[in-house]
Amino acid sequence: MTGWLEGKRVLVVGAGSGIGRAVCEAFVAEGARVGAMELDAAKCSRLRGDLPGGVVVEGDATVLADDRRAVAVAVDAFGGLDTLVNCVGVFDFYRGIDELADEELPGAFDEIYHVNVAAQLLSVKAAVDALRESRGSVVLTVSTSGFYPGRGGTLYVSSKFAVRGLVVALAHELAPLVRVNGVAPGGTLDTDLRGPAAMGLAAERLDDHPGRAEGMRARTPLGMAMTPTDHAGSYVFLASDRAAGITGTFLHPDGGIAARA
Repeated sequence: MTGWLEGKRVLVVGAGSGIGRAVCEAFVAEGARVGAMELDAAKCSRLRGDLPGGVVVEGDATVLADDRRAVAVAVDAFGGLDTLVNCVGVFDFYRGIDELADEELPGAFDEIYHVNVAAQLLSVKAAVDALRESRGSVVLTVSTSGFYPGRGGTLYVSSKFAVRGLVVALAHELAPLVRVNGVAPGGTLDTDLRGPAAMGLAAERLDDHPGRAEGMRARTPLGMAMTPTDHAGSYVFLASDRAAGITGTFLHPDGGIAARA
């Protein structure tokens, strides 16, 4: 523990597994008081047992009323809110436009954009008053897919480009009181990332696909198959006072993909 976030009051949305869970653990280790919002009841139960001094809210990040409830619980518990982190997302398993049937495309679009984009915007909407009061910060989760094609299908890649735009637009709009930045992780092991129900992929986990670790090592200049813990430090930095002059930008814990793009 280095105390980079000592005394910070934080809400992590999508906190139950993968990157969100690693962010919670890293923030606690750095001295933050952490609230967690998670859709899955079993994950909420585990968080309640593992999040010392924290609060856990079961809720759907795509529902503004749930986001407002999570913010209210965190503010009530901690006396305010300094940072909002959002790690919610679904994946499309590399489906290109030719692989999307006519009848599934509208529903798949709505679901992927609702989860990957609207959930992030709604959580900011719910937290913005508290963050203005504290002169706080937002850290949204983009993806390598928000910068380079080929790391997802048509809908996933375009949704992550939308989140990239959301970071820049909100950074402009909320300055000077609230900083807004993004983390753009590369491919990540040990997550529960799944597909949209509209594509019949809700039970499919990206982590279950064979050869993922070997494939990630082969395509990254640093030869890394990254885990959620490898990304968590980027969120810590952007939430800390060491990033006080940074807004509207992105950190790229992706094994050096840009060096090969």
